[in-house]
Amino acid sequence: MALNREEREQFLAEPHVAALAVDTGEPGRAPLTVPIWYQYEPGGDIWIMTGRDSRKGVLIAKAGRFSLMVERIAPTIRYVSVEGPVTATTPATREQLVEISARYLPAEKVEGYVDFAWREHGEQVVIHMRPQRWLSSDLGEV
Repeated sequence: MALNREEREQFLAEPHVAALAVDTGEPGRAPLTVPIWYQYEPGGDIWIMTGRDSRKGVLIAKAGRFSLMVERIAPTIRYVSVEGPVTATTPATREQLVEISARYLPAEKVEGYVDFAWREHGEQVVIHMRPQRWLSSDLGEV
């Protein structure tokens, strides 16, 4: 059964690892699909952080849009897929890295990870996407 707007937005706001897909623009190639952390609050834009010169960052800049799909398998099989245009790309801040890391890591691991990532991952950007098209379902108890 499809989720209503409130259900799908609340599900997307939970800290799932997303599958990001973006068109490669290359004949004979499928979209690039990779796991990624994301941030979302109901009613707002989604944002991701990636290397400025990463393959996904370059492809997103070229395509001007991307999609995310998140899922779970328990207590019921549920997924939300969302696609939309890029609304902004800005240099990442350390505060944003702390925010997204705290969403996914235990509190005691955040500071160490942020120190490492800020030092070792190179220049990062934050890419904002406005959700435009949604697909969702909860398959109930199967």
